[in-house]
Amino acid sequence: MNRKSTAPDGLVIVDKPSGFTSHDVVAKMRGIAKTRRVGHAGTLDPMATGVLVLGVEKATKLLGHLALTEKEYLGTIRLGQTTLTDDAEGEITASADASQVTRDAIDAGIAKLSGAIMQVPSKVSAIKIDGVRSYKRAREGEEFEIPARPVTISSFAVYDVRDAVAENGTPVLDLVVSVVCSSGTYIRALARDLGADLGVGGHLTALRRTRVGPYKLDSAKTLDQLQKELTVMPIAEAAAAAFPRWDVDARRARLLTNGVRLEMPEEYADAGPVAVFDPEGRFLALVEEQKGKAKSLAVLS
Repeated sequence: MNRKSTAPDGLVIVDKPSGFTSHDVVAKMRGIAKTRRVGHAGTLDPMATGVLVLGVEKATKLLGHLALTEKEYLGTIRLGQTTLTDDAEGEITASADASQVTRDAIDAGIAKLSGAIMQVPSKVSAIKIDGVRSYKRAREGEEFEIPARPVTISSFAVYDVRDAVAENGTPVLDLVVSVVCSSGTYIRALARDLGADLGVGGHLTALRRTRVGPYKLDSAKTLDQLQKELTVMPIAEAAAAAFPRWDVDARRARLLTNGVRLEMPEEYADAGPVAVFDPEGRFLALVEEQKGKAKSLAVLS
């Protein structure tokens, strides 16, 4: 006999520890929430820490839509060394004295990497090339190219520039940066490309994600905290925070949950996913305007 899960429907905002893959965190949360129905909204590299949005039970239906939202990071870029993985986890492939790189040159390089740009992801990313993960091809020593993809860097700012000396004695510069960007952006690729533009190479040495869409670090819990007390953001609250809200009357709510395509108000045209709520404040569905009518993306009721 299958026992019904007692796990609540909602989002869990995790402060991911370094060294854990996103899948590791999902596996841990399945144990904490005592349910198999757990997923994540967009991965975070093992080296990185910070906001990882998990969905539990019915909230897993929202994850694909949440994964597309804007993200914010704090990180450290080391100028003067290139690595195999574009971050500190890969072996160093080249070193160059970065001590003469000026702040003006850094700012000019960052300006080129701001706004709408075309970015080539790291070769050790999880992107599939002809059905095979890029990192698998890289590990096997294959020569291949990853096509550039459009991404948007809304903000790329340098807070501090620190002189440092690498373990091999090379004078390097460590930049403390913040980045606000679209989904699919690789921060380590920004580090790689900035270093390449400045002629000294670069890689990412630290990364902390501080926001995914409306979900910020101040509402995130560590795995240890969640083990002691599972903190779940109710699915209605999570949806209201992430998507435009459309409140419908009882008749429309009934029609919607019976599969009828409702006429949508003009204000939601081109709004993307919209969260629909009934008069009692229950979250019914995620819909999208299509030819003036509500096309269901996820029905929760």
